Amino acid sequence: MRVLLAAVLAAALWAQETPVFRSNVSQVHVDAEVLSAEGRTVEGLTKDDFRVFDQNKEQPIVHFSAEEESLDLILLFDISGSMRIKLQRVAEAARLGLQELKSGDRVAVMVFNSRSREIAPFSSDLEAVQRTVQNDVLNLRFGGGTLIQQAVDDAALRFRQEPVSQRRRAVLIITDNIGRRTQSEEDVVEDFWESDAILSGLLLKDRAEQIRLYTSPITLAMTAGMKGIAAKTGGDTINGDDPGDAFQQAMHRIRARYSLYYAQPPAKPGSHRSIRVELSRQAAAKYPKYRVRAREGYIVPKS
Repeated sequence: MRVLLAAVLAAALWAQETPVFRSNVSQVHVDAEVLSAEGRTVEGLTKDDFRVFDQNKEQPIVHFSAEEESLDLILLFDISGSMRIKLQRVAEAARLGLQELKSGDRVAVMVFNSRSREIAPFSSDLEAVQRTVQNDVLNLRFGGGTLIQQAVDDAALRFRQEPVSQRRRAVLIITDNIGRRTQSEEDVVEDFWESDAILSGLLLKDRAEQIRLYTSPITLAMTAGMKGIAAKTGGDTINGDDPGDAFQQAMHRIRARYSLYYAQPPAKPGSHRSIRVELSRQAAAKYPKYRVRAREGYIVPKS
């Protein structure tokens, strides 16, 4: 009898914590990352450590999870001419990086230069993903332009082909972040918001490239990267001085995020609304140098 009662109580608690999506109650999902002053990912926080604001009005958090929800991840590799040697070192570390994922997570592999394309669809077979990175990607012909904005937008739109679910969504682009401007950054951000995905970046840029870029005003004016997009979606960027170690770190940061849900306030379909996530007063007093990274807004669904 005691065991049965415990089971009933456990089921009731689980029902309270699991997000239930009803047709008449929309919920807004926000992925949040907490970083220490040294830039390390902070784990072990609870729902009471967070506050979330919609249009600057605090909203009750109706569901919270830390790493429990399964992840759909798109690995987006830059295969323009300057990237082969850099990607070789990332590919060598693919096994360790993929070990940061959990059972049930899925990974798709895309590549881009002047255009983007999918090399492998979403799969939970992480060994197969590793082989795709180490063999299929590296055996491609490297060269062509670098259309970063278009590529990350294509990755965001790729999620529209997947059924709506409670799985978290992220894109990790591996690039030197030197691309030609092709479209409005705001439009790309909106596509990430509508796809409920974050963008993070592993930036493999050597010193000579940085000097050449930032000493040429004309080149700099024509260049478009992904940092601004990533910031607005709640993602981050890591500089890959050691590409292998940085790849593993980027994967860990994506996986070690908190998921917050709150009831969507009444709003006009298609309208833009702002989001702000911060530590609660008690947590901020305890950890004054911690900072929270989360997406800056969302678009109210039209249906």
